[in-house]
Amino acid sequence: MLQDTHKRPLRDLRISVTDRCNFRCPYCMPASIFGEAYQFLPRADLLTFEEITRVARLAVGLGVQKLRLTGGEPLMRMELEKLVAQLAQIDGVEDLAMTTNAVFLPQKAQALRDAGLQRLTISLDSLDEEVFQRMNGHKASPTKVLEGIAAAEKAGFGPIKINAVVKRGLNDHTLVELARWAKTNGHILRFIEYMDVGTLNGWRLDDVVPAKEIIASINAELPLEPADPTYYGEVAERWRYVDGGGEIGVIASVTQPFCGACTRLRLSPEGMLFTCLFGTSGIDMREPLRAGVDDEGLRDVLRGTWKKRKDRYSEIRTSLTEPRTKVQMYHIGG
Repeated sequence: MLQDTHKRPLRDLRISVTDRCNFRCPYCMPASIFGEAYQFLPRADLLTFEEITRVARLAVGLGVQKLRLTGGEPLMRMELEKLVAQLAQIDGVEDLAMTTNAVFLPQKAQALRDAGLQRLTISLDSLDEEVFQRMNGHKASPTKVLEGIAAAEKAGFGPIKINAVVKRGLNDHTLVELARWAKTNGHILRFIEYMDVGTLNGWRLDDVVPAKEIIASINAELPLEPADPTYYGEVAERWRYVDGGGEIGVIASVTQPFCGACTRLRLSPEGMLFTCLFGTSGIDMREPLRAGVDDEGLRDVLRGTWKKRKDRYSEIRTSLTEPRTKVQMYHIGG
């Protein structure tokens, strides 16, 4: 079993297929920086679907069981269902999922399902119109996301996971409403503490709503009890409703770090390998891919990258004394 320096196995590969997004969420791609003139990666710099599939196949051979497509907004990559079909054919893939803001799902959900996508996680930070628009840079209404969720359900996806980033003073007063809606509709809600991913979102610790506070606010209205993890390396702390009506989770990277069980490797749109969401630099896979390096040579890059891995940023965050230049979240996914 391939392990890093902290004996963590490689189990997950998160594949960012594009750095572009149709939203401008301030915690990821603030509009003040990512305006109309911003230059995203040219198409020629992106890994092709065949290159992505090759890396994924080799990673699965080294222990990866789960593949997740991210962005940016992954559905801004044209004909993404073709990549899904290629990845679905890899022997050993137990879970093939995608994280999306759902706006393009009415046009894409059925094609993705038919191609072999198994699960969807959809970002929805609030049901409140004004709050939601403030959280996505005034690019869409929650109605658009709800239409995407409906399309996903019609295509056969379910249960659907809903991700909500929580920022104090912005959407923390709408959490119970969101939880009640998810519970009623059979969705699995995951609240995510506002994280210091990248260097552009103006993160402050004071803006973080701790997971314990989130759970307390939901529990006061919809009683909860702890639930066991479903697999090794699960990042969400699970809670189920006492009445049996489903579950919620909290991803507490800031207040309850889970670095010790992290099994994730990330591939950026232009082919850089990152071993941490808060990583500072990556390992280039595109150059050897396009230089004609054989499978064993590429395996050596993957194997060597993971074996040298020692990341545990969330555990040491508060002890760091110097600012750290980190890769941006829109570039490698959440």
